[in-house]
This record gives sequence, C-alpha cells and structure tokens, in this order.
Amino acid sequence: MRERTLAIVKPDCLAEGHAGEVIQAYEAAGLRLAAARVERMSAERAGELYAEHVQKPFFGELVEYMTSNPVLVIALEGEDAIAAVRAVNGATDPAEAEPGTLRYRLGDSVRRNAVHGSATTEDARRELALFFPELARG
Repeated sequence: MRERTLAIVKPDCLAEGHAGEVIQAYEAAGLRLAAARVERMSAERAGELYAEHVQKPFFGELVEYMTSNPVLVIALEGEDAIAAVRAVNGATDPAEAEPGTLRYRLGDSVRRNAVHGSATTEDARRELALFFPELARG
C-alpha cells in the first residue's frame, strides 16, 4: 500500500553532516522524498510531536534535545513507507539496532538516536500535519 510518513534527522545527526546519508538510505529502500526542510523546532511543536510521552520522566529532556539545534524534517512516500522507514532507522536503542541501520551507524544512545520515524498510520498523519499539512490529507 502506498503511504506517506514523516522522518526527522535529529539535531546532532544533522549537525554532524549526515543528512545526505539518511536521505540516501531512505531512497535506497524505494522511498521518494515528497518534501523536506530544515527548521529549528519550537518547544510547542516538539511537545506536540512527542505528545504520547508527556507523562514520561524523559519528556522534558526530549523536548530540550529536539529544540537544541535545527532538524531536517522529511516527508516520504512509497509502498509501506511507515514500515520501510522504521526498518531503515532500526531499533530505538542503537545498541539493539541491526547492523547497517541508521541508528546502528549514526546513533549514540536511546536518547540521541539520530532519526525519528512515525510509528503508525495515525502517527504519520498527525506528524505530517504538524510539518507538512498539505501532505497529511492524502
């Protein structure tokens, strides 16, 4: 099934110059770049993005991290795009990620794991609407 999803190159990964490598990995998985832009995320937007974690003890640290420097937000589309991005990204904890995945190669820790990817169809719609509302509708 053709889908759209959101991926984010997180602040440290972008600052270290890995944006091209990340995009190349998604394209190699058969995904097409629908939109992308660099932005400095506001605390409000980071809070909305990670709303499911608001009650967790690491929420404040996560928002602070995501707003610390610019990020690259990417809308991707393709067959089973959500699962494809998650497979390319690897496990949330880089220590548990499969060799070759982005988090295995570029992540430092479970908190600084290089990239974000939408987890579900509902998350993808909600997250795309935050950054690319024109793409969230279809």
